[in-house]
Amino acid sequence: MLEADFVIIGAGSAGSAMAYRLSEDGKYSVIVIEFGGSDIGPLIQMPSALSIPLNMSLYDWGFTSEPEPHLGGRVLATPRGKVIGGSSSINGMVYVRGHARDFDHWAEQGAAGWGFADVLPYFKRMEDANGGENGWRGHGGPLTVQRGSRTNPLYGAFVDAGRQAGFELTDDYNGAKQEGFGPMEQTIRGGRRWSAASAYLRPALRRKNVSLVKGFARRVIIENQRATGVEIEVRSRIQVIKARREVIVAASSINSPKILMLSGIGPAEHLREYGIPVIADRPGVGRNLQDHMELYIQQESTQPITLNSVLNPFSKALIGAQWLFFKSGLGATNHFEAAAFVRSRAGVDYPDIQYHFIPAAVRYDGKAAAKAHGFQAHVGPMRSKSRGSVTLRSPDPRSKPVIRFNYMSHPDDWIEFRHCIRLTREIFGQSAFDPYRGKEISPGSHVQSDDDLDAFIRDHAESAYHPCGTCKMGRKDDPMSVVDPQCRVIGVDGLRIADSSIFPRVTNGNLNAPSIMTGEKAADHILGRTPLAPSNQEPWINPRWQVSDR
Repeated sequence: MLEADFVIIGAGSAGSAMAYRLSEDGKYSVIVIEFGGSDIGPLIQMPSALSIPLNMSLYDWGFTSEPEPHLGGRVLATPRGKVIGGSSSINGMVYVRGHARDFDHWAEQGAAGWGFADVLPYFKRMEDANGGENGWRGHGGPLTVQRGSRTNPLYGAFVDAGRQAGFELTDDYNGAKQEGFGPMEQTIRGGRRWSAASAYLRPALRRKNVSLVKGFARRVIIENQRATGVEIEVRSRIQVIKARREVIVAASSINSPKILMLSGIGPAEHLREYGIPVIADRPGVGRNLQDHMELYIQQESTQPITLNSVLNPFSKALIGAQWLFFKSGLGATNHFEAAAFVRSRAGVDYPDIQYHFIPAAVRYDGKAAAKAHGFQAHVGPMRSKSRGSVTLRSPDPRSKPVIRFNYMSHPDDWIEFRHCIRLTREIFGQSAFDPYRGKEISPGSHVQSDDDLDAFIRDHAESAYHPCGTCKMGRKDDPMSVVDPQCRVIGVDGLRIADSSIFPRVTNGNLNAPSIMTGEKAADHILGRTPLAPSNQEPWINPRWQVSDR
């Protein structure tokens, strides 16, 4: 009989962090349940190979959206990590905490104790930052964060172009000042991907009180309104793992609500439809689904200095060999080395547009490269008002859930995306790019009118793979809240959720950092510890925000 004090479903970003912290003092035993296998091997460990594991059924759950009505019925990929480290083992390795105001908004929405002053100490505790603003960054934590070398001159051109267009510069968007153009940060250490598995899970598994069980989590077992264990499937056999103290669900914003609903927690009518006995009627389970979308704005380069010259098999083999033997060279970076966070207009008080810049013209999934040398910006709005849902397809735990993002369902989304395209053209049009700028590859200079831009957006906007919000944290009396500010599932004892599904609203930027922070902070709540003392540091807000976008 397998049992432990704490049973965690999911060895991903938050789950790994909790396994590490809950077992740290040796008092409690922890079992982590993970369906995926090992992350050992160059396809995951080599940073520049990031597009490969994203498309492999070995490492990815293979979820897709339903046909999206506002995107011409397109079905969009929704990758989630099915491997130790979870999505931190297949992501782009970009490290963004989010803006201070994101977390203050969480607190205003009912997630008391999750304002920026409360979460900043946890970001510091988890970090081992190489570089960054003094006093704002953590050192000696499990998660190594570094900057790329930025040797390609196009990175500098992008930052200079932002300055020439009148925008702010920032040397550390994870410090006091997110707004501006500057270097991008990566979760890479010694030339290798530094996932939550590397940072947290492996060190935790070296302790006697932590074990990893490979199995498919079917549902949480609840007796007399208390979670007592997890039902798993291992090689076609059903087993139960008992939790003496608590069950913690950290299975992603797609799988966490699914597991809850299969366990009888969710919208009562939906559960009854599938013959699932209702244990707690929580209409918010699976609702409030949010994501970031992005477009690739691509420009030809007149100089042959881009990564397009190394996309041939011979160059790839050389890069692979250099990485394999020395953990250096072009294989040791994710190539996202310059970034920007800007505001779309006057009256917006903190950034609502994000840029990733890369000196290549290629799709994120690696499927199509431009014919010529080129560079591109991934750009998208950060705070879409569109909301979607995750629901059950059937009562069979093996069925994939129904994922409806409702991308671009709010009229403001279209206004924001058109602005993103025109703004990127303005930035690429600055004199910093004069030595490199060829013709526009995508959308193409002929795409100018609102209708033409909308058609391009409808056909080409992609998910940035930041789904969250489906088990919202908030006040107990809010019917749409699923967990309270201690991450406890409302209406069931001994059960918590801690992963990106509890975010009330999507944060500014990539979600790996706030997901790990959520695991770190949740661990203190689970252990009944006094949370880390709030910070009194004040984030920078542009003094011109009411009158200008820059």
